[in-house]
Amino acid sequence: MDFIDSMKTIILAGGQSNRVKPVADKCFVKICGKYLLQWQLEALAGAGFREFIVVGNAQNLDKLKQLQSEFKDLHIDVVEQTDPDGMKGAMMAAKELVLNEDAMMVVSSNDVVENSLWNAVQSEISAQDQADGFLVGYKVQEYFPGGYLQKNEQGYAESIVEKPGAGNEPSDLVNLVVHVHKDVTAFYKALEQAASEGDDVYEQALQLLFNEQKKYSIIEYDGFWQPVKYPWHLLRLNEYFLKALERSIDPSAHIAETAVINGNVVIEEGVKVFDHAVINGPAYLGKGSIVANFGLLRASSLGERCVVGSHTEIARSLLQDEVWTHMNYVGDSVIGSNVSFGAGAITGNLRLDEQEISVDVKGEKIPTASNKLGLITGDNIRVGINTSFMPGVKIGSNSMISAELNVQQDIPEGSFVKAAVGGGLDIRENRQPVERRI
Repeated sequence: MDFIDSMKTIILAGGQSNRVKPVADKCFVKICGKYLLQWQLEALAGAGFREFIVVGNAQNLDKLKQLQSEFKDLHIDVVEQTDPDGMKGAMMAAKELVLNEDAMMVVSSNDVVENSLWNAVQSEISAQDQADGFLVGYKVQEYFPGGYLQKNEQGYAESIVEKPGAGNEPSDLVNLVVHVHKDVTAFYKALEQAASEGDDVYEQALQLLFNEQKKYSIIEYDGFWQPVKYPWHLLRLNEYFLKALERSIDPSAHIAETAVINGNVVIEEGVKVFDHAVINGPAYLGKGSIVANFGLLRASSLGERCVVGSHTEIARSLLQDEVWTHMNYVGDSVIGSNVSFGAGAITGNLRLDEQEISVDVKGEKIPTASNKLGLITGDNIRVGINTSFMPGVKIGSNSMISAELNVQQDIPEGSFVKAAVGGGLDIRENRQPVERRI
């Protein structure tokens, strides 16, 4: 049997993405013109995988079904995860579609790896008929707070040790969510036998399989790997996909004679680049976008119908659709769709002491492992003139930020922000919808 042709690949896309807020759904962040989930499907298809089950949630199910229709040469089923119980809930949502299959692979929708890994997985599946399954172990040089794979004497997986702490690692292999199960019935039996509470039921099921002497071979991998757990991880993916670009300018684009375009730059249909604008690659400009006179764009990805205004600089940033700038600086930032910056608005991206930037995530300060990070926004936002944002600030969707403010704190979704009497910010409910301009 050729497992690759018949094997179902379950893509886990049903998480609520709470840690990446104010980004609504990491699966549908657009990078270099494609949603992250599109990049994943294309990479898997390139390695020969053709049968997919995408597990979504109530919020992204319609988008998943729309995306489903764009891949005519793949068979993609979309199911909804109604049980919020982590990976167990996702696997139970897909159960009826895989229970009678001979094999299945489970992958995360937002752990990005090199295409070479998918090719290696394909080769291992085809070559090792004696294995009951495969796990991918990412080879680390220093401690990573994840699950570590421990091997038995025969070299098969014996256990997954979660967050053992630096110095207590049982191996140098971190468990990636790239799992192949060649006995689907046995897997679901173990899943149902595992404890019914907690967010590690899936891992408990794996342990039951290991205890039953099921032979799970470990595929070692040391290439690029970037999980999207926090919003700033999207900037690392942006850099990764930008580096792979090859220079391309659509014939319909208007490029002024005095404009300067350096390096690998992709310019899509209907883009306009005006006099004395500079674009330093790698960079991506989505359909209908504009770079105005003396605008500077470098190492950034623009969505569709964006405007880099006159004398604006956008550096190392990821912008979604319909973002307008007017004499601004946007650096190392993740900007949602339908966001407008008034003239003079600035995103700070470097602390005065140039030390590592931390971001508040659900009440906890999380270090970003970078000393450069700008603004992170949701969708549908208006920013007044001459307003400044300190490094690592987040702005929730459907908010309006008044002029001439110094924003040093996160702004909740649906807020109207103005200067408070006596200093500081007055944050109230925004009762005026932030409509799209187009």
